[in-house]
Formats: sequence, C-alpha cells, structure tokens
Amino acid sequence: MNRPADPRQVHPDLHLLEAVGKAASRTARRSFLKTTAAAGAGLCIAGFVPELLTAAARRDAADAKFFAPNAFVRIAPDDTVTVISAHSEMGQGIYTSLAMVLNEELQADWSKVRVESAPVDPAYNHTVYGVQMTGGSSSTPSEWQRLRKMGAMARVMLVQAAAKQWNVEPSSCQALNGVVVHAPTGKKATYGSLTMEAAQLSPPADVPLKDPKQFTLIGKPKHRVDTKEKTNGTAQFGLDVTLPNMVYAVVARPPVFGGKVKSVDATEARTIRDVLAIEQIPEGVAIVAKSFWSAKQAREKLQVSWEDGPNAILSTEQMLADFSKQSATPGIIAKKEGDATAALAGAAKVITAEYDVPYLAHAMMEPLNCVVDLRPDSCELWTGTQFQTVDRMQAAKTAGLPPDKVKINTTLLGGGFGRRANPASDFIIEAVNVAKIAKAPVKVVWTREDDLAGGWYRPMWHDRFSAGLDAQGHPVAWTHTIVGQSIMAGTLFESFGIKDGIDAASVEGAADLLYGIPNLQVDLHSPKIGVPVQWWRSVGHSHTGFSVEGFFDEMAHAGGKDPYQLRRALLAKQPRMLALLDLVAEKGNWGQPLPAGHGRGIATHFSFDTYVAQIVEASVEKDGAVRVHRVVCAVDCGRVINPDIVTAQMEGGIIFGLTAALKTEITLKDGRVQQHNFYDYPMMRIFETPQIEVHIMPSEESPTGVGEPSVPPVAPALTNAIFAATGKRVRRLPIRARELAATSGVKS
Repeated sequence: MNRPADPRQVHPDLHLLEAVGKAASRTARRSFLKTTAAAGAGLCIAGFVPELLTAAARRDAADAKFFAPNAFVRIAPDDTVTVISAHSEMGQGIYTSLAMVLNEELQADWSKVRVESAPVDPAYNHTVYGVQMTGGSSSTPSEWQRLRKMGAMARVMLVQAAAKQWNVEPSSCQALNGVVVHAPTGKKATYGSLTMEAAQLSPPADVPLKDPKQFTLIGKPKHRVDTKEKTNGTAQFGLDVTLPNMVYAVVARPPVFGGKVKSVDATEARTIRDVLAIEQIPEGVAIVAKSFWSAKQAREKLQVSWEDGPNAILSTEQMLADFSKQSATPGIIAKKEGDATAALAGAAKVITAEYDVPYLAHAMMEPLNCVVDLRPDSCELWTGTQFQTVDRMQAAKTAGLPPDKVKINTTLLGGGFGRRANPASDFIIEAVNVAKIAKAPVKVVWTREDDLAGGWYRPMWHDRFSAGLDAQGHPVAWTHTIVGQSIMAGTLFESFGIKDGIDAASVEGAADLLYGIPNLQVDLHSPKIGVPVQWWRSVGHSHTGFSVEGFFDEMAHAGGKDPYQLRRALLAKQPRMLALLDLVAEKGNWGQPLPAGHGRGIATHFSFDTYVAQIVEASVEKDGAVRVHRVVCAVDCGRVINPDIVTAQMEGGIIFGLTAALKTEITLKDGRVQQHNFYDYPMMRIFETPQIEVHIMPSEESPTGVGEPSVPPVAPALTNAIFAATGKRVRRLPIRARELAATSGVKS
C-alpha cells in the first residue's frame, strides 16, 4: 500500500486526519445533513471561521484590486465573479451546482460567474470528512450551507460598501444581479466598482440567508459554466498540461499484483529515438523520453524478468468457488433484528439463492496521468485528483519535503468514479518517484491497458440469501451473507472505516435495508486477497443493489406477490421511498400490456441519502442477446439545485450501471488480469442505449447526492425484467447471452 509503518511519524497531520475521520464516522451522513439543515435562515460566523481569509490575505487581494471576503469567492473590478471550488469537476457538473448555491446568496450577474479549482488548503476541507476531497456524492450536500454563507457574506459587505459611499443605511439598499441599488435616491453601483471599498471592511458576524421561497437561481435549469471551454478545446485536463522542457514517461509494472523486478535488459529499448532514461523505481521500471510515443515504444522493447510472488495463483473461477463455500458459514454479524434463524425454521416456505458480481475497473475516458515538477526545495503537481489532502501528504513523503512545499494544481478530470481518490495515492507516489529520475518536469501517462491491469478495482462479491415466507406468502425472515474484500483494510482509513470487523462500505445497502421484514440478519466475510480494491461508483451499493433487489423479486414471485405491491406493503414506514415507488410505477406503466417477448422489472435503492426507483423494459433475442428498450427513473434527492444536472447524472449512472450489468468484468488467471482494452472491456454504445426518462420528486429537504444513486437499482431492474420476459433468473453479472439463449422468448 506504499505507506510507512507509522505514517504519522512522517506527517503529524495524519493525527488530525484520523481524528476527524473518527468523528465523521460517529456522525451518520443523514444526521449531519439534518443538523445543518436545522440551522435555519441565519448563521452566526463570529469567532474563527477557517473559510475566512486572514486580514493579510484580504489586503493582498485588495492590492491586486480584487475583493476576496473569504476563501470561496473573488470579485474583480470588471464585475467578474470567480467561485473557488473545493471539489473536483469530473463531468458531474459540480462547478455549476456549487456556483449556483453561492450565487443564490451573492446575487451577482450569473453570466459573469466563472469557477476555478481550489488550492490544497484546510479552508477547503470537506465539511463532513475533514479532508479536501470529492466523492460519496457529497459535494453539494456538504456545501449547501457553507457556500450560501460565503455568498451572503460577500453580498452584505458589498451593500455596506455602497451604503458607506452614499452615506445611507445599508438596510435601505438592495443587491440584485450584480448591482447595489439605493431606491430612494436611484443611486446604483456595480459589484466591480465596489471592490476597493468592500475590501477594507471586516466580514460581518451575522449573515442572514434567504428563505428558500425567495430563491431565484436554485431549482432552475442553467447551462454548465464549463461547457464552452470543453467544446472549444480550451479546457485543461491532466493530459493537456504542458510545461517548458517537459519530458514524458511510462512505467512497466508487474503483471501480477505485488510482483517485483528480478532483472532488466534495456538494450533494445535504448535504441528507440529520444529515450532519456530507463531506471527501476519502487513501482516497476520507468522509461523517460522526449515524447510519450517514444517512451511507449521503448517499453514494448524492454525485457523485464519478474518475480511474481504469491498472487500468481489467483484465478477468478477458484475465487468464485471459495466465496460460495465461505458464504455457507456464518460471518461477522453486521445487522440483526429479531431471530431470523428461528423464523426460517418455522416458515411455511423457504427460498435461497446465491449472487455474484465481478471485479470492475473504473475505466475513465481519460486514463490516469500526473505532471510533476520536482525541485530540491519544492514539488508541484498537475493532475485530476479527487483526494487533494491525502495526495499532497503522500507526494510530500515521497519527495522528502514538508507538505507546505508541495503544490497540487487540480485540473478537470476526464472521469473519476473513485479511481482518482486512491487511498494509497498510487499514481501520485509513482509520478513523484519518476520525477526523481527525470531531472525535469515530467508527465507520467497510463495507457488504457495500464489502467485496466493497474488494479484498484471494485471488489468481487458473493451474496447468499435465504427468505422465509408464511402461508400467505408474506416474508417473515431474511438472511444475507456477504463475501468480499474490504476497501478500507490496509489504508489510512482502516481505524475508523472498520468497526468490530465490519467495513461499513461492504454492507451498505444490505444492513440498512428499508423493507419492513420482521426478522433480519446480515453477516460478512472479508477475505484477504492480493488484488488492490477501492471505492467504485456507488461503492458497496453497486453489489448490494443488484443482489438485494434481485432476490427480493425472487421472494415476491415465490410468495405469489406482485413485486411492486409487495414493495409497497414493506415500505409502509418509508414514506419518501413509497411515494417514489408509486411515481415510477405510474410513469413506467407497471402492469400494462407489453409487446410479445418484453418484460418489465422494478427495483428501488436508497444510497447517499437519496431515494431512487426504476423500471426497466427489456427483451431477449433468440441468441440470448439482451435488448434494453426503456428505463424509467424516479429520484428524490431533496431540494434540487439544477434539474438538468440531476437528470444528466441519473442518465449517466443508468448507462454506467447497464454497462456493468451487460458487458464488463475483470477476471484473473494465474494472477494476471485478462482484459486489455475496450475491445474486451467494452462500454455501452450510443445505439445500444435505451430510452431513459427521469422524474424528479419535488422536495424541500436539504439536497442529497446524485452522482451515484442511480447506479445500484438499474442492474436488478434489468434482470427482473429478463425474468418477467423469459422466466430465467440472472444471478451473476455480467449477463451472459449463452446462458439466456435457451430460454429467450416470452415466459410461459
């Protein structure tokens, strides 16, 4: 994992990181959001507020003719407003959403608002997790109060500046669309004209926030602030970064996880033009050249003898068998209500099933990359990262520098899905190690093949279920045994991510089941396997969503119940999900006739404090090929900032989930990953994409996440639709056409 025996000896900051993490783990995300939402329309900011700039920093901004009342907004004399985003933009639209939240209170001219990424600084730490990061579908929920407060602070100071100029009471002035107006005299002043005066004021101790009924921006569809740059080619992703005298590098990594270099013959590789250096680093062998292509060609000619190590015996088929065998034994209890064992013994009918999902790569469209300029007394990086605080600490340790001598420039990310929030900062540490031998600014690039074979996958999972039904077909017991690797074990987050042997990420979506089943037990096995794993879009929910909702459908049919109606009955104490279920059933035409050979499947899932329900309409061809015709999605994510972004994220998550359900898996043989590129790890294409409808439930609750919650329910809704069409249960992903070919057509 590339960490010292006690990383706190190198970086005392890790004591703080662990302490904050422990505190966050004690506070459920929903509880935190409810607490902050209860703060009301006014927030006191008296005393130390870490988001506030120091007086010296404000003076520096004023000297540069900017008004910077806090760390999140800067206003220029030309009326340009720059919102500084603590969260990384990877296509999810967060630059736009966060700017809308801040500007709802600032009330600047929206056409003059732009966004830039924040430097690494404690002022930008996540309000829940205590480090600067992007993930967990938490960016908007975590900033909902803070950015409104920052925008209101700036507006109040601008109004005060105008009132001071005009010698009137601030209460007689109004700010609107980037202009302060004094109605009695008709005087007006643009925000830009007030920057120097406002910069001399102290931030107010009390900032009133708008009543949501007065919102004029939040809840409205707005074009993304980064659309223009992304379409005209001026947007800068990590792969776009170019520095003077920059060189390029690729790394030859072990073909088996944990492998080591035995010997290197670089004779042929050095014949490639423009190769500058070929040297061993801890991660493998680095090839540095004047161009990426030269480095890649040299790597192909490099002769490396590897010591594979103990992981060379790993194979997917053996793990499938081992996981199934382990699931037949009791694991560590993660959730227990009532007495499921006794209820099963007394049930009129008992059904069982086993489900499997594979390792999955993140497969971002922009593979990993990092530019490093390493000097004796400083280190500067340019990369798309989701994990600024941890990456800076790891880069500093690797460079042998204090963290304050390391600067990270966060570029736009061409996808992330969790991979760029690596718990070991693997691609960051590697790039700094390469920079040590490059002797110049260096761009380290991962190819698609590197990315797919490079590890840090969504874990492979096995789920074993039993359900007991009474004589009327109602469920009286539910047991769920989960087998799969912990993503927290062996990382900086283990001490607070794992409690009593349970990694919460392994059982989420199962241990917090919303259905009112009286006797429930969920237990967990966490085998230690030498395959690097980490979070993947929707994390543990990505496997529990499939298995739980797939088995629920089996349970409904075994009891002679309509899957929709049984869900309704068991969600009686979950009004938000119940309302959403009814909405999706209405919009998805549940129970209405379908063309011959088609089937509908339904699924719900609660994740990241957001409720989602989906209906999929699908059919199976004679050759077993699955055709997804329509997906209807209903979502309750609290108050919506930008409905267009919510819709886009639901659509993107659905396509992401369908791709995993239909196409992708990472398999191992002799410890080696068998997939190479998109030809054997394919993405869903445009012509394969179904009609997708998104229905947003109106809500006045605080905003919750939208980047991930549409992923979990789409696979089970699809497999439930396949059962409705063919009578064939799919319990292993990805769906295999050969297993459906014999049962295609209308269910008898």
